[in-house]
Amino acid sequence: MIRFQGFVSVACFLFYLACKMGAAAAAGDGSNGTVAPTHYSVRIGAVLDSNSFMGAMIDVCISMAHWDFYATHADYRTRLDIHRKYAHNDFHMTSAVLELIKNEEVHSILGPQTWTEGKLVTELGGKAHVPVISFTDRGGSLSYTPSPYFIRPAPNDLDQAKAFASICQGFEWHEAVVLYQDTNYATRFLSMLNKAFQDADIQLAHAVAISKLAEDRHIMNELKKLKKMQTRVFLVHMNAVLGSRLFLLAKKADMMSEGYAWLVTDSLGNSLNSIDSAAIECMEGVLGLRTHVPKTKNLDNFRNRWKKNMLLMKPESTGRELNVYGLWAYDTVWALAMAVETIGPVNPVFLDINNSKSGSDMFGVQISQIGPKLLRELQTITFQGLTGEFYLIDGQLKASSLEIFNVFETGDKTIGYWTPDQGIMPKLSSSTRQSYSTSIKELKTIIWPGDSVKQPKGVAIQKLRVGVPKKYGFTEFVNVPDNLPNQTKITGYSLDIFRAVMAQLNFSVDCEIIPFTNESGFGNGTYNDLLHNVGKAFDIAVGDITILADRAGYVDFTLPYSESGTVLVVKNKKGKDMWSFVKPFRWDLWLTIISTCIFIGIVLRLLEHRENEKSDSAETNNQKFGFLFWFPISILAFPEKNMVASHWSRFVLVVWLLMAYIMMQSYTANLSAIFTVDQLDFRFSNDYYIGIQKGSFTKDFLVDRLHVNESKIKEYSTIEEYHYAMNKGSENGGIDAIFDEIPYMKLFLDRYDSDYKIVGTTFRTDGFGFAFPLKSPLVVNFSRAILSVTEDENMNAIEQRNFGPKYSPFNQSDSVNKQSPSLTTFDFGGLFILVASALLFALFCSETSVGQKLTERVRYYHHRCSVFLSFRGNEPKVNSTANPDRCGDSSSEKEQGPDDSDRLNLDDSSGPGAPARESEQRNADISATDGQANETESEQRDIAVSARQISS
Repeated sequence: MIRFQGFVSVACFLFYLACKMGAAAAAGDGSNGTVAPTHYSVRIGAVLDSNSFMGAMIDVCISMAHWDFYATHADYRTRLDIHRKYAHNDFHMTSAVLELIKNEEVHSILGPQTWTEGKLVTELGGKAHVPVISFTDRGGSLSYTPSPYFIRPAPNDLDQAKAFASICQGFEWHEAVVLYQDTNYATRFLSMLNKAFQDADIQLAHAVAISKLAEDRHIMNELKKLKKMQTRVFLVHMNAVLGSRLFLLAKKADMMSEGYAWLVTDSLGNSLNSIDSAAIECMEGVLGLRTHVPKTKNLDNFRNRWKKNMLLMKPESTGRELNVYGLWAYDTVWALAMAVETIGPVNPVFLDINNSKSGSDMFGVQISQIGPKLLRELQTITFQGLTGEFYLIDGQLKASSLEIFNVFETGDKTIGYWTPDQGIMPKLSSSTRQSYSTSIKELKTIIWPGDSVKQPKGVAIQKLRVGVPKKYGFTEFVNVPDNLPNQTKITGYSLDIFRAVMAQLNFSVDCEIIPFTNESGFGNGTYNDLLHNVGKAFDIAVGDITILADRAGYVDFTLPYSESGTVLVVKNKKGKDMWSFVKPFRWDLWLTIISTCIFIGIVLRLLEHRENEKSDSAETNNQKFGFLFWFPISILAFPEKNMVASHWSRFVLVVWLLMAYIMMQSYTANLSAIFTVDQLDFRFSNDYYIGIQKGSFTKDFLVDRLHVNESKIKEYSTIEEYHYAMNKGSENGGIDAIFDEIPYMKLFLDRYDSDYKIVGTTFRTDGFGFAFPLKSPLVVNFSRAILSVTEDENMNAIEQRNFGPKYSPFNQSDSVNKQSPSLTTFDFGGLFILVASALLFALFCSETSVGQKLTERVRYYHHRCSVFLSFRGNEPKVNSTANPDRCGDSSSEKEQGPDDSDRLNLDDSSGPGAPARESEQRNADISATDGQANETESEQRDIAVSARQISS
């Protein structure tokens, strides 16, 4: 054994010497027998844990990266000069860093492995302007402001937190427990995880911090506490050493059996191949995440060489596999070498530390002049490393894909992937998906704890103890018989909804329905008393339980399954009024209508008096006076009768008919509203007695919020008691109104629909729901099931089975409160102004000389246009028949003489009392159709007559 160790030591020494000689040979040569340097060295420090496999692995990877890079880039002018320091605790690590910066004047430091180390080292690096590069400390900056000189060539843990949230969404786990290693770094990850869970509507039920120095007894006690909880999803964020201990103890606690779900972060997942077989066997069924490393020939070749070098350089750390932390270290050394080469050869004077007083601090650390340049170049380096693309964004490695793996008895297998852009996917592909997915349906088969293929529900429920209230009224909702042989006899609307919800759950659970009664079989208290027993005597409360804000302080409610709101119901007293038909219009509008009719009669009388003077029949004064009143009304009753002769009279009648049509439509609409719409403006007052349901929250609502005197509130239990009290009235010891929730009032109105009505506004409540203990994971499952039940068509069948076949959804009309339901004159003021203007215009054109001349001129131009159009259409015929003389009269007009004049007068004179003229008019119309020539002559005579009237 001693010989073997000596052989290994000699081999390691020879390997190290060969590396040095190769570097020297590649670094420079001589000229003319003198040695001149051809490359420039930049000192880099590395602080490693000498007692851990992680430190040994990273040490070998750093050496191999240095050798491989300069073997490939022998022509580079710069070289990294790596100075190593080994330590096994935080104090030694900090001392080693201080020595590297102060004494050995390094310009960058590699390898802090824990958060405590990284924090102290980062502070020193920031003071000296020396970039600090950590491969294992990968949390974002939540609890402190990081130094710009702190670089993490690893993905941000925020992406991992989002990936776990997606996994929980895919498996429909709505809460989880986190077990994490008690470090500041893990605490920051817990903050990220909590934020990601909140965004995904997942509850972080509990978090347990475990120190790496914790004894097995302490860890076992924590596991036993977690076992008593309903949550069965556990997420572990620990290193490989502490994680292995945890799963060994979880196996002993029987928490690696069927029904449990365990998740591990990449802190454990990336080091899975370094865990011993006993721990792997206990981890069977675990799901985890780890960084995806593409498989390449270079990677396979590197793994083989790494195993050989580990055997030579670190024989005490053999037997474990290379993980991604070593690959990140390898790629980081390459990135440093590229950055140093980009900076180029620098005069040694610029590599020295600045000795000015302003650069000193309490540790005697001075400022590096190369550090800022090195930091800037590292942010721009891009290349394909062993882990894929190496590209830093804000000091962190660009986000990469994560593997979802499943542990089985002898190892693990990849079952899918997660990417920041596309979510969960069965395999990586170059094509991009448009939407983010949380579906786990396409993942490979998963082996769960207990060697089971059945997906865990995420919660552990042995049997639900369902508490229901004992009701004596409105038993349509919950009906608990007095003699209860078995729980199947407990019926009602709320119980039917509950059973339908249970059928919609994606997991099966037994339940026991327990009435909330005392030893005598009577109700054991109020609804609030029932809710205070949730989490103690009951696991859930089911019934017509109203969701209220003060109740939400000690229970969690599901979504409501009924309508929400509280309303006021009063007696439907229909008033008897024989003069209801006059109510649509107020007195001033009725008076205005009557005055308008008389005014229109006067105007029509004035317009028709000339035509009536030519009539053969004489009218008495009574007839003339009656004409003023009955004519506007009679024109509505007998529209087919020709009762006016003047054109202006017809114009007035058109305006009157328009006004009458508008008034009739408005009258009909307002009368319908008076008969059909509730006009009662009910307000709570101490003069009213109000009935409520016994044991309801509405009593406190009336007293505290609506300030109703408590002495005016009476309690009842049944629909019949409500009806009896309303019929008695407050004068006889009854009530004036009922104040209760909509579901109860729907039943009440369904039975006594014609006797009662809802008035006033609806006071908002949140309806009926099921109650669970605070932070119960079942609330989300039951709420989603309630949505499925209430949106299903079977909901109508449940309602009709409990409330009767005539039951229909409730549609409440808003109450109307108007100061004056009658229409006024002002409402139609514009209409009356238009009518009056039209009447005055008709009188002006008919009775004044100016108006008559204006009318004749309009008629003259109208006939000229008509003749012109006729001549254009029948020009040859007009020329042969028309022969006007010098005075403008045609020969036909001279021959006809007075007959034509009579015909013209007949055209403009028609109306009541002139039958002779009507007959002559008809004869004139018939003669006008004898031929085209006669029509033309008649038109010319009309023009001549108009011209003579204008000239006179």
